[in-house]
Formats: sequence, C-alpha cells, structure tokens
Amino acid sequence: MEPAAAPASHADLHSGHAAARGFRSRQYAALALTFAAYAAFHASRKPPSIVKAVLSAEWAPFSGPRGTHRLGELDVAFLSAYAAAMFAAGHLADRADLRVLLAAAMVASGATSAALGAAYFFDVHSFPFFLAAQVASGVVQSAGWPCVVAVVGNWFGHASHRGTIMGLWTSHTSVGNIAGSVLAAAVLEFGWGWSFMVPAFVITALGVVVLVFLVAHPSDAGLELDKMEIEMNGDGGEEVELLVEEKKIVEGDDGELEVEMRCQLPRAIGFLEAWRLPGVAPYAFCLFFSKLVAYTFLYWLPFYIRNNAVAGQFLSHKASGVLSIVFDIGGVLGGVSAGFLSDAIGARAVTSAVFLLLSIPALILYRTFGSISMRHNIGLMFLSGYFVNGPYSLITTAVATDLGTQDAIKGNSRALATVSAIIDGTGSIGAAMGPLLTGYISTRGWNSVFFMLIMSISIALMFLIRIARDEIVSKIGARH
Repeated sequence: MEPAAAPASHADLHSGHAAARGFRSRQYAALALTFAAYAAFHASRKPPSIVKAVLSAEWAPFSGPRGTHRLGELDVAFLSAYAAAMFAAGHLADRADLRVLLAAAMVASGATSAALGAAYFFDVHSFPFFLAAQVASGVVQSAGWPCVVAVVGNWFGHASHRGTIMGLWTSHTSVGNIAGSVLAAAVLEFGWGWSFMVPAFVITALGVVVLVFLVAHPSDAGLELDKMEIEMNGDGGEEVELLVEEKKIVEGDDGELEVEMRCQLPRAIGFLEAWRLPGVAPYAFCLFFSKLVAYTFLYWLPFYIRNNAVAGQFLSHKASGVLSIVFDIGGVLGGVSAGFLSDAIGARAVTSAVFLLLSIPALILYRTFGSISMRHNIGLMFLSGYFVNGPYSLITTAVATDLGTQDAIKGNSRALATVSAIIDGTGSIGAAMGPLLTGYISTRGWNSVFFMLIMSISIALMFLIRIARDEIVSKIGARH
C-alpha cells in the first residue's frame, strides 16, 4: 500500500491563495484595460453622427440636395473598410502580439479621427478626402475587436458565468457611444472639428496606456492559466490540450527508462475551417441584420431627433446629440441583462431570439409615440436601446467566445480571434448597409426607415430559430 499523501502545510495554502488573488487581480486589470480600449474606439466613431446635422446644414459638399446621400456614403466607406479588414485582422490577431497590435490600432485611429477634424480647421471641402479618411479609419479600427476579445478570452476562457462577465464587459460599446456623444456635443459650439479632435486625443492617450500596462495572456506574466483556474474553482478535472511535437525515451537518474515529450500549443485555426465550425455561420448572419439595426441608430439617431419634433418643438444640434445617449444607456442594461439571462437559462440563442422579438414592438412604439412628449421619447428610446443592443452585445462577446472555444476544436484558444472576427466582420457588413440605406430611404420618410429596421430584425430572428429550437429540445431532454 502506498503511503498517504502528506497534508498541505499552512504556508502552502497561504501561498496558493495569494497566487489565486494575484491571478484574479490581473484578470480584472486586463478586463478594465480592454474595456477602456474598446470604449475609446466607439467614442472615436461617434462624432460623425453628432456633426451630421451641422454638415448637412452648412458644410459643402454635404449641404446640397444630395447631402444626406453623401453622409450615408461616408458611413458606408468606414464600415465597408472595417468589415473587409476585420477578417484579415482576426487572422493577424491570432498570430501577433496582441498588446502591440491593439495599441498601434488605437494610436492610428486617433490619427485618422484627427485628420477628419483637421478638415474643419483647414477649410477642406473635398468629398474624396472625407472618404479616404473614413476608409483609413475603418481599416485601422478593425484590429481592435479581435484583439480585445482574444485578450479577454485568454484570461476568462473557462470562467463560469461567462455570459454575465461578457455582458458587463461589452457595455464598453454603449459607454463609448455615450462618452463620444457627450464629448463631441460638448465642444460642437466651438466648431465641428473639435468634435473629432477631443476623442482623437483620448484614444491616442489610452493607446499608450495599453502599450505600457496590458498583459495580453497569463503566460506573459509567468502565470499558468489552467493551474490558477483549477486552484480558484476547486476543480482538478480540467484538461489542457497540447500537441506532442517530439517524444523520445531517455534514462532517468535512477536508471529507469522515462518518456520525454516536448509539447507546443495548438496551431491557429484556418479561416475556412473556422467558418465550418458548428453555429458560426448562423450567428454571423444573424449579427449581419441585428448590427445593421444597431449601427443605423449609432450613425443616424441624433440626426433623426434633430429633424423630428418632440412635443411640437425641434431640438438643437447639441441637445439632439445629448438626448441620443438614452438609447445607449438602454443598451448598457440590455447587454448586461442578456448575458445574465443567457447564463441563468443556459441558452444563448433563446435569449437572443427573445430580445430580437421584443425589439420589434419597441421600435414601432418609439416611432409612433416618441414625438408626443419628452417623457415618451426618453422612455421609448431607452426601451428600444435595451432590446436592440441585447442580442448584438451577447452574440459579439459570449457567443463568439463559446464558439471559439467549443468542443469541436477541443478548446483551442488560438481560434478565438478568428471566430470573433468572422462573426463581427459579417455583422459589420450589415452595419455598413444600414446607415447607407438610411441615407437614401430617409428622403422618402422615416416610416420607411423603421420598416427596413423591423424587416432586418425579423430576418435576424429567422437565423436563430433552429439553434434556439435545439436549445429548447436539449433542455427538455435533460429534464426527462
């Protein structure tokens, strides 16, 4: 009989708890830095929507009869470049130093935003200049999302309550929109160029902070992720997938033969291989249509508020921009609620489908009754943001992480950035279509725009029906 293992000493236990606390603090530091980084990306995207009404009123080439068309074309220039570059960015993020790539993307985004602001100070009226600046901005910003998702996946890839964590974390989108709206609107009276310059400074400064302080992976800090998670969760049954690169028989110190193996991490997954993973395509196409709706509000809501009277009165440019943050406040709570609910019921698709379904009457009510009074407008705008942003936030974070670490690839964490880029890149194509179509359709009336949004939500819902049904069947089967 083998002797019983000696009990762990008090010093060993204390050391283990201290290591776990240190690991947890680094987790939260990575969460906070990536949150701030992506909030800054969204803050730098918000100025075009804040200055839209000013440009259409007084700045050529956007002040003519085709002004709204050209404003929509600017939106699609950014979002098309963003979507096209996203697929390459995800492939690059799975192979590059995430800290350096993310910081470089932030500094470059600050430069492109500053270039747009410079058009005001140098009296530039060239439409090709605005287009080129938006295309450049879309390309450099595309690296942001796969980088932050991969970093969070590195630190929280096996965490319980992932949906709740991601729901809280993904509020960076709405927080960034709110911050960008407030900053851009606050300095708009000094000239619309400042609405670009201030967010440009913020994202550049945060890019430097990320470069200095972000730890992209536990191994970069000399930590062993799976060992720390086992100690914190009290579960010794987790497995780590390693590929055996070399194996040989050697003689040990005691004269017995031993097996010596040299291992490596799994290879990064291929682009087409990632597309074929279960669930990736349906969720990607669902996000195409749901992100179309979310980004239409992102780029056109201040313009819509400015040109539609509330209680018989038209709001100023600044007031319209500030009021539009109510939609994003609803989006913050919607994203957190969707993540918490999906964890509670263990069904991401069902949760997303419920939010999509309820967003249809929310949009109808906002369009129909939002002009009655300021109270109606704020309440119904909040409700619309809550239901529209819930599934959008859930799919781009918790769902993407689930799919990027699923059993089909045996937890290969080097697939996460690629899968996230595929889902968000496909969604970004839809995001490009929404603002472009709105620029043309709005000239026929805003009822047509809201009809387009409701049809998009309905199509997004169709892509989730089969997955949601499978989740429900699985839950019923488990109970029996």
